[in-house]
Amino acid sequence: MTSTAQSAIAQQPAGESVVQARSLRKRYGERTVVDGIDFDIPGGRCFGFLGPNGAGKTTTLRMILGLTPLSEGDLSVFGLSVATAAREVRARVGVVPQTDNLDPDFTVAENLRIYASYFGLADADLEQRIPELLSFASLADRAQARTEHLSGGMKRRLAIARALVNEPDLLVLDEPTTGLDPQARHVIWGRLTELRQRGVTLLLTTHYMEEAERLCDELVIMDHGVILDQGTPQALITRHVEAEVIEIRNANREMVRRIAETGDCRIEQHGTSHYCYSRDARPLVDRLRQAEDVTYLHRPANLEDVFLKLTGRELRD
Repeated sequence: MTSTAQSAIAQQPAGESVVQARSLRKRYGERTVVDGIDFDIPGGRCFGFLGPNGAGKTTTLRMILGLTPLSEGDLSVFGLSVATAAREVRARVGVVPQTDNLDPDFTVAENLRIYASYFGLADADLEQRIPELLSFASLADRAQARTEHLSGGMKRRLAIARALVNEPDLLVLDEPTTGLDPQARHVIWGRLTELRQRGVTLLLTTHYMEEAERLCDELVIMDHGVILDQGTPQALITRHVEAEVIEIRNANREMVRRIAETGDCRIEQHGTSHYCYSRDARPLVDRLRQAEDVTYLHRPANLEDVFLKLTGRELRD
């Protein structure tokens, strides 16, 4: 990043709220999509929104960006009311959309230059900024390549670079690594971590629980338009689930009955698998080791366990 970008970032003190929402509500006719939620997003942190399809995450993001009007409540970004200063807010925000909308008719560098024109950036500034962004995205050797010839990971890195062209104080990422292979996902996680360390505030929605655990300093879990809980990933895990999980596959009914009788764990069933949640799983692991024809996985509890406990295991369309 340029020294200009770093000085601009430094003007947003870490910890002060970049986004504040109070009693935020959005209705479409008789249907309430966001139902009176409150949250604060501190500067220089990564804040996550998790929830199943239809939870209200995308609508909340659109209200933050001034793209969807509020039905009720108060919402401010950088201390500005989104209702009256949406254009000023968007000038300081970068957006990485859920689906790639890069222009296939232009090269990688041209995509950055054309997007920069929307912000009225001078050509002299772009001569320095575009190479820096390409280097940050590890795309310097692809500057003259058309986007149709890029891999999925390259396209996502370019989308992130494009979102940084106006040196935003807030970067909004809507499921930034969906559909990418593990290598590409890890590269993008590294880039986002670097941005957070430089002081950029990140606002993230994702369906990858590992992604949320790795990146988010704090997050909310939403469903049916309300916030079910909020906290750090580890605080949410500690608050809602036991420390250890044993996934048992194809366990017969008698085995499940005997496990339940011991009282060593809380059991949930999903399909042919049983999930045994325990604060000390050693006794159960010892018994499973002696059993025949049993496949099991012993692991620490994670954010996905919390997500499924709060929002349920039913399929959402």
